[in-house]
Amino acid sequence: MHVAYNKLFKLLIDKGVSIAEVRKATAMSSSTFTRLRRNEPVTLVVLLKIAEYLDCDISEMCEFIKDAPAEQKTGGAQ
Repeated sequence: MHVAYNKLFKLLIDKGVSIAEVRKATAMSSSTFTRLRRNEPVTLVVLLKIAEYLDCDISEMCEFIKDAPAEQKTGGAQ
């Protein structure tokens, strides 16, 4: 399972808010937003700060996506 923050970046566009504004208001580092852009995990504290600034729910910023099941390999002769 992995996380995707596409909803967050769409929300920023819809609200007309830049990443720089959010970073400044929440005192977050640029590396935190790099992690978000790369769909890497961040702490719940980060998500709560952003949600508070944007006046939204965490579910409006991210979603968890199940990974496709690995193909099972068929083994040798029986």
